[in-house]
Amino acid sequence: MGGGLAGCEAAWQLASRGIEVVLREQKPIARTPAQVTDHLCELVCSNSFRGAAITNAVGLLKEEMRRMGSLIMACADETAVPAGGALAVDRERFSAAVTSRLDAHPLISRESVVVDQIPNGFAIIATGPLTADALAQALVERVGSEHMAYYDAISPVVSADSIQWDKVFKASRYDKGDDDAYVNCPMNREQYAAFVEAVVGSKKVPARSFEEIRYFEGCLPIEVMAERGVDTLRYGPMKPVGLTDPKTGRWPYACVQLRLEDVAGTAYNIVGFQTRMTWPEQARVLAMIPGLETAEYLRFGSVHRNTFVHAPKLLTPWLELKSAPGVYLAGQITGVEGYLESAASGLMAGLFLSQRIHDESFDPPPATTALGALLRHLWTDRKDFQPSNVNWSMVPPLEGLTRKVAKRDKYELYAARALEDLAPWTQRQRVEATSV
Repeated sequence: MGGGLAGCEAAWQLASRGIEVVLREQKPIARTPAQVTDHLCELVCSNSFRGAAITNAVGLLKEEMRRMGSLIMACADETAVPAGGALAVDRERFSAAVTSRLDAHPLISRESVVVDQIPNGFAIIATGPLTADALAQALVERVGSEHMAYYDAISPVVSADSIQWDKVFKASRYDKGDDDAYVNCPMNREQYAAFVEAVVGSKKVPARSFEEIRYFEGCLPIEVMAERGVDTLRYGPMKPVGLTDPKTGRWPYACVQLRLEDVAGTAYNIVGFQTRMTWPEQARVLAMIPGLETAEYLRFGSVHRNTFVHAPKLLTPWLELKSAPGVYLAGQITGVEGYLESAASGLMAGLFLSQRIHDESFDPPPATTALGALLRHLWTDRKDFQPSNVNWSMVPPLEGLTRKVAKRDKYELYAARALEDLAPWTQRQRVEATSV
């Protein structure tokens, strides 16, 4: 169910393994407000699939998907347009290519229908972040409203290597807890005033006509807080109390906290800094924070409508809905973020269901791979589970390094390890790159 990136990839993977598939898509009977054509795999946002080099985590994900016979990657490569170091596509040709391949496959049939219930039997729900209200309500009734989120509040994540450590200090508030878990960026009065002014005056991503913006008080964008008064942020996410700066022996006037994002210590989340600022504006304004002047962002912040389930509680490691055996989820509704990540989850859901139908065992891909790392993001339970793009902080650190290596060299080693580990896994699980 769902003719987007995840649904189309899942359908292809199943059909390529000899399984008859009915692809149910509501177009042309109905469309979400974001859709304008009747093609499958309509790219409603950017036409970019992001970085092409395997020194980017998403670039590695692309290469892994190519080696596993991904329909989405084959059509993207076929319809690519010049985009520097990124893979971008002619969106109309791309959608047409995917539609043509699926329509030509003898084991795939299409039905134009609005699905409003969770079906019985084997199925993959890949209806995306704008899942129709009736089906979303059916999911709520099955899993409980406390396990579904309708607005996504994401704070930026920065690479640990890019923090200017001489300008920050590690400490937990009132020295409670693990000091290594928090990095503190202190601001004086002048720095804070200039920062608030920049936040208020920054360019924001405008809400689309179909997005009803209802912010939760517990996760307000920083610009909304700043507009409520100059000191609001100082009493919110930039609260300095209980944080003694070792350079001054006093609490700073304001303080931005970074929270450890991964066990390996490669990434930090900017606590409470969800925002609708455009990405260039985030890079400009957040560079005013001491210690983040040259920060590398593994993920920018955002606030937007995004229907997704609390995957660690609701899904098995095989993306199967615990409360509805035989029903799998794929795409952004699972809690992945981005075109390629959605397609990758569709690829995995298709493989998992194929193995289930053929009564074959199936191990997840190695944790060292981008595919494995993305799946483990969906398995890792945390109170504030949020959608995420694939990034290097998700993979285990390299073992045996006895010297500090440059960032690019380290990422090349990550990629080499991933592709080396992927090969025996695909052979062991009899996963082969099928003809596209």
